[in-house]
Amino acid sequence: MPYPKCKIYSDGSHYIAIPHTERPYRPRRKPHEEVITVTDEISDGKKRETESAPSTEDAPLPLAEEVGEGDPKISVTPSEKSVIERQMTKKELFEELYEKYQSLPRYKRKAAILKGMRPYFQDAEAAKIYVEVNLRRKVRNLISRRTRMVRKINLQEFGFFVTFTYDSALHTEESFRKGLKTCLRNFANRRGWKFVGVWERSPKKKRLHFHGLFYIPEGTLPGKMLDVEDYNFNARKRQITHQNTYFNERFGRSDFEPIEDRRRLGGAIAYIVKYIEKTGEKIVYSRGLPQFFLSDVMEEDIVCPFGVEDQKLLLYDDFSCWDEGEYKGKASKEVIAKMPKSN
Repeated sequence: MPYPKCKIYSDGSHYIAIPHTERPYRPRRKPHEEVITVTDEISDGKKRETESAPSTEDAPLPLAEEVGEGDPKISVTPSEKSVIERQMTKKELFEELYEKYQSLPRYKRKAAILKGMRPYFQDAEAAKIYVEVNLRRKVRNLISRRTRMVRKINLQEFGFFVTFTYDSALHTEESFRKGLKTCLRNFANRRGWKFVGVWERSPKKKRLHFHGLFYIPEGTLPGKMLDVEDYNFNARKRQITHQNTYFNERFGRSDFEPIEDRRRLGGAIAYIVKYIEKTGEKIVYSRGLPQFFLSDVMEEDIVCPFGVEDQKLLLYDDFSCWDEGEYKGKASKEVIAKMPKSN
């Protein structure tokens, strides 16, 4: 008995099929979020730092040098604090605190978030349960993002692991991020580039980088490639880097490292995963990177069912690909490229 319209993905070593089901789609109902009033205290000094200094024409009080010794008009208290009230949901507050304490160790981060959330619950136990539930949600989301990324990568062919670093003489951090995103999007739309990457800051200098896996069709890379000798302070040795004049002139520095085998691809995937787990950065994708391709699966191509309630099928490496009952060939890069895709 064949399994029609299976969603098939690669885990890096094997092809795995998920049989099609006729479950009716039901949109999720978002739970009602209670709106709370969050109070933030800021010192008067900090408040003045964030505001632009008023001109003498707009000053409502006389300047200091014009005030007499006994003049009672000015009274400044250095420790004076202002209270700012904000309307937000508990989930929004949790997300704000989670991002704020992202760099802390796990147990310290949990304690800091719990301390920030406690005033908005009736008792400590309710606050603890809420924080634990949402921390588990963040872990589930991270696992889903990582799984989705790996499935997308394993269905593509990437030729380079690339790092872009901006030069302060050419860009600010904001203009670098915006300019590089626009540049890569244009290459993806016009020249067929594909990429998966993440933004990252260097541990010491906190300078923004972009690391990514790139598929660059032959003849579409602009500028010239240069072999530059420099010193790697992490590895403590000299190295040859492959840089591109087009990106160097527009952004600062580019490092193109060819991916020659599966081991190097696995190392690049682990590098990207490390930063999405460490910093919570979003993964940047080009368009046209599906998680699955669709195919009918014959019983003779199934090694065995597995997973929760045997909901997945492990396939032989040379399984047959079928589209709407039409045989397309044995599984290969060329055949899979012609099969319908799905996310």
